[in-house]
Amino acid sequence: QVQLVESGGGLVQAGRSLRLSCAASSSRSIFSIGAMGWFRQAPGKQRELVATSTSGGSTNYADSVKGRFTISRDNAKNTVYLQMNSLKPEDTAVYYCNVRARDYAGALNDYWGQGTQVTVSS
Repeated sequence: QVQLVESGGGLVQAGRSLRLSCAASSSRSIFSIGAMGWFRQAPGKQRELVATSTSGGSTNYADSVKGRFTISRDNAKNTVYLQMNSLKPEDTAVYYCNVRARDYAGALNDYWGQGTQVTVSS
């Protein structure tokens, strides 16, 4: 099992910045942690990908956040970050951390954080 603890959400004005953090702790059954990323869900909308990072450092971003958001990770700490700059009201959503991990049986599973609210006022 992998437990995820998110932090860093809040209320900010448009144009300002926020940094989200997600720390993963795994049980002895987990062999490795792979991709780590962030998704978000706005009221009345489906959950969507924001950014992901592979264990090798490759990154992928939603078009709507390219150039404004940066994902990074500290593999030694099993922590993933999301630096969000030039925030817009349309970035308002609950942000969820996602981690993909493989156990010793070879199974690959997705784990989700509890979500952190980001609200951007105009």
